[in-house]
Amino acid sequence: MPEQVKIVECPRDAMQGIRDFIPTEAKVRYLQALLGCGFHTLDFGSFVSPRAIPQMADTVQVLEGLDLSRTRTRLLAIVANRMGAEEACRYPQIEYLGYPFSISENFQMRNTHKTIAESIGILEDILELAALNGKQVVVYISMGFGNPYGDPWSPEIVSEWTERLAAMGVSILSLSDTVGSSTPDVIGLLFSELIPRHPKVEFGAHLHTHPTTWHEKVDAAFRAGCRRFDGAVQGFGGCPMALDELTGNMPTEKMLSYFTSQKVETGVKWMAFEAAFNKATELFSAYH
Repeated sequence: MPEQVKIVECPRDAMQGIRDFIPTEAKVRYLQALLGCGFHTLDFGSFVSPRAIPQMADTVQVLEGLDLSRTRTRLLAIVANRMGAEEACRYPQIEYLGYPFSISENFQMRNTHKTIAESIGILEDILELAALNGKQVVVYISMGFGNPYGDPWSPEIVSEWTERLAAMGVSILSLSDTVGSSTPDVIGLLFSELIPRHPKVEFGAHLHTHPTTWHEKVDAAFRAGCRRFDGAVQGFGGCPMALDELTGNMPTEKMLSYFTSQKVETGVKWMAFEAAFNKATELFSAYH
């Protein structure tokens, strides 16, 4: 059996920062193409305040417009509080609730207007709701590889938070390179230390990157044992606070080429992906 990885495609992350509102029908067409590719998971939308992220105000309408009858891809929605989790739990089509949790106090306040302590309380509520409704929770540790705000950061701090989150019952943790500042050495160090220490936790990599550094980041995470990778077609999206405008999401097509070269199975069908890639070009050239 060839080695396998899970690819999580993140069109929500790619679209949410676009100022012009993308019509619901256009989102549905694009997501439908992605659902045919064979990704493990599709991060398709979010249940957050439309004032905070206007682009995601039609997540329910998008969900209702999707045909899920011929796909095995799971759906993930981002939630930031109990209200969002309650709404997401109403839809049986959604399997995963994604929760952004920052180990940087500054970034947690900027991102959710909550302190880290308050965010832990919210996560406890989300875990309870998920268990009651048959959902899984994916916790994204943002600023997992460092932060630009001068907050304390070290591999030991990441490890301590991993211990605490695992003790709360979190079984999927995705380390997030929020502003593209990670290095292969740090990526390799964290995954090689955390994965053996927490055999019941599935670790993922949500890496942002400059076009010239994608390979070394994916390679470092994979060789350190990571088998769950987030990406976005053509690298669209990424954190608006990244200082380099070329820094964006990890390009899915680059990851796929890497895993093909390593003879690693992704489950992605190349012809379907090529069609979705072309639809991404059309969509993001029309709305940017």
